[in-house]
Amino acid sequence: MSYPHQIKSLEQYNEAYKKSIENPEEFWGEIAENFTWKKKWDKVSNWNFKEPNIKWFEGGKLNITENCIDRHLAERGEQPAIIWEPNNPEEKTRIVTYNRLHKRVCQVAQMLTNLGVKKGDRVCIYMGMIPELTYAVLGCARIGAIHSVIFGGFSAQSIADRLEDASAEYIITCDGAYRGNKDIPLKSVIDDALIGNKTVKKVIVYTRTRTPVSMIKNRDLWWEDEMEQAEEQVEKNGKVSFPAVEMDSEDPLFILYTSGSTGKPKGVVHSTAGYMVWANYTFVNVFQYQPGQVHFCTADIGWITGHSYIVYGPLSAGGTSLMFEGIPTWPDAGRFWEIVEKYKVDVLYTAPTAIRSLMAYGLDFVNNKDLSSLKVLGTVGEPINEEAWQWYFKNIGKEKCPIVDTWWQTETGGIMISNLAGVTPHKPAHATLPLPGVNPCLVDENGVEILGNSVSGNLCIKQPWPGIIRTTYNDHERCRTTYFSTYENMYFTGDGCLRDADGNYRITGRVDDVLNVSGHRIGTAEVENAINMHSGVVESAVVGYPHDIKGQGIYAYVIYDNKHTADENLTKQDIIQTVSRIIGAIAKPDKIQFVSGLPKTRSGKIMRRILRKIAEGETSNLGDTTTLLDPNVVDEIKNGALL
Repeated sequence: MSYPHQIKSLEQYNEAYKKSIENPEEFWGEIAENFTWKKKWDKVSNWNFKEPNIKWFEGGKLNITENCIDRHLAERGEQPAIIWEPNNPEEKTRIVTYNRLHKRVCQVAQMLTNLGVKKGDRVCIYMGMIPELTYAVLGCARIGAIHSVIFGGFSAQSIADRLEDASAEYIITCDGAYRGNKDIPLKSVIDDALIGNKTVKKVIVYTRTRTPVSMIKNRDLWWEDEMEQAEEQVEKNGKVSFPAVEMDSEDPLFILYTSGSTGKPKGVVHSTAGYMVWANYTFVNVFQYQPGQVHFCTADIGWITGHSYIVYGPLSAGGTSLMFEGIPTWPDAGRFWEIVEKYKVDVLYTAPTAIRSLMAYGLDFVNNKDLSSLKVLGTVGEPINEEAWQWYFKNIGKEKCPIVDTWWQTETGGIMISNLAGVTPHKPAHATLPLPGVNPCLVDENGVEILGNSVSGNLCIKQPWPGIIRTTYNDHERCRTTYFSTYENMYFTGDGCLRDADGNYRITGRVDDVLNVSGHRIGTAEVENAINMHSGVVESAVVGYPHDIKGQGIYAYVIYDNKHTADENLTKQDIIQTVSRIIGAIAKPDKIQFVSGLPKTRSGKIMRRILRKIAEGETSNLGDTTTLLDPNVVDEIKNGALL
C-alpha cells in the first residue's frame, strides 16, 4: 500500500501548494478519490465565511469506519491496527489487529443499536486510555451516532455542562481508570454528573479497575454483558458483519468541547467526509508515514490530537497506532523511551510540556535506551521553545530525526502549519510552512493584511480547508462571532504569528497572551523561551499586569531547580539578565515569583487566565479550578503572589 497523495520533495510541495490554493476543487477532488464512497460527491466545496456556511464533498455518501477498517481487511487483516501499552508496565500489552478491530467495532455498533441508539443521537464517552475507547468511538461512527469524548480528568460539573449542552442520551464509561500511581473513579464521577440530569437513558460501564461502583437498575449496564449478546448477533458462520450506516458528507461525526473566552464550553462540530480527508492527508504528509511503521502519539483521545492522530488519521491510512494508558514520568521518567525501545517506534508525537518535564530529570533515563528506530519526532499543543527543541533533537532524535513542530487547533481538525518530515526544512521553534489547502495571512488590529516577510500580526486563514469547524453545537451564532466576525471573510485563529525572512511561520501565542509594554508588542511565549534558557529554570509562565508607567508590566512565574538557588534575589537578577541578553531590556520581567508548579489542565496547557488574575491582584474569583492537574498549586501561588 502506498499513498498516492504523499509529497516526496520540496518541489512537489510547492506544486501541490500552488494547485491547492489556485484550484482547490480539482486538488481535493483528486485526493478524495483515494477513499471508499457509497456515492460520489456532486460538488467538491461550497462556502462563505459570512454566515459561515461551509460544505465539502457535497452530496457524497460514505461511512468513515469503512475507510478506517473495512477497506484494509483484505490486505492488512492481521496487521496491528492498535498497540496498547497499559499504565502498569507489568500488565500484559494488547495487539489489536484490523480483523479484531473490525469485530469489536461491529459489536459496539450492534450493542448501541440494541439499546436504541440511532443515527444523529449523541453518545458521551468518558473512559481511560484503553482500546475499548477506540471501539466506542468507531462503534458510534459505524451507526451514525455523534460521539462526544470527554477527557477522563474532567470534574463532574464539567461533564454535566457538556451532557446538557449536547443533550446526550447515552454514556459509555469505565468503573475507573489508571493514571500513574492514581486510580481515577470514573463511574462515580459520572454518577455525580448525572444528579438532576433529565436526558441520559443508559450508562454502559466497562470493567477496568474493579473499583466498587453503584449500578442503577434500568439505567446502568455492564459493557461485558451487552457485548457478549452483541457478539452472537454480529458473528454468523465464522463471519463478522454489521452494515455501516450511510452518512452524508456533511453529517456531523463528533462534538469536541473546548474552553472559550467565556466560562461555557464550546462544542466544536466536525463533519464526516471533510474531516476524514483532512486527518488522513495531514497524517500521511506531515509525518511522512510509511506502511508498517509504528506511530506513537502520546495524547489522550479526549483531545483533538487523539481523535486525529491516534484514531482517524492512522487508521484511515491503514497504519499502526500506539496507544498509551499511562504518564511519561511513572514508574519513572524513562517510560516514553522504554516504549520507543520496546515497540521500535518510528514516529513519536508529543507535547512540549512533556519534553520540558522530562528534560528536568536529566539524561540518565534516556542514555540507556535504544531509540534507533525513531525516524520522525513531532510536537503539538503549544509553541515549543528553542531549548526544548534542541534537547529533543539532540538527545532523542540523535540529530538524525526531523522535528515536525505542528500548529493547529481543535477547530481546524488537523495540522495546518508544519514542516513535512525530511521533505521541507525544519527550523527550531518555527511551525514553518502551511500545508496544501491552508492559505494563511497576517493582519493588523484593523484587519489590514500585512504583506512581505520579517513581519508579525494576527494569524487568519483566507479560505476553507476540508477539516474546518462547521459550527458550535446548538449555537451557530457563537461559531460566527468567535471565528468569522473579527475580520471580514477570514477565519481568525486567535493566535499571533511572526513570518520570518524566509516565509516561515512562528506562532507567538494567543493574541490575549501578547503583552503591550511601553507600546512594544511582546509575545509571552518569546519571554518564556528566554527565561527557560537560564540554566536553573525548569519552566515558566508569563502574563501581563497593569503597570503605572509602561501600561503593562511583565509578571513571570518560574519553576526553579532549587539546588542552583543560594540567593533568591541574585537568581532573579540572573534571569532578568538572561532575558535582556536574548530579547532586549524591554522584555525583562518586572516581577518574578518562584513557584513549585503551574496551574495546568491535564493535557498540559498552562491556565494563564488564572495566573493573569493573580498577577492583577484578583485572587477571590479565579473560576473553576477543579479540572486542573493539581488545584492546590493555585493556593500556593496566591499566597506567594508579589502584589
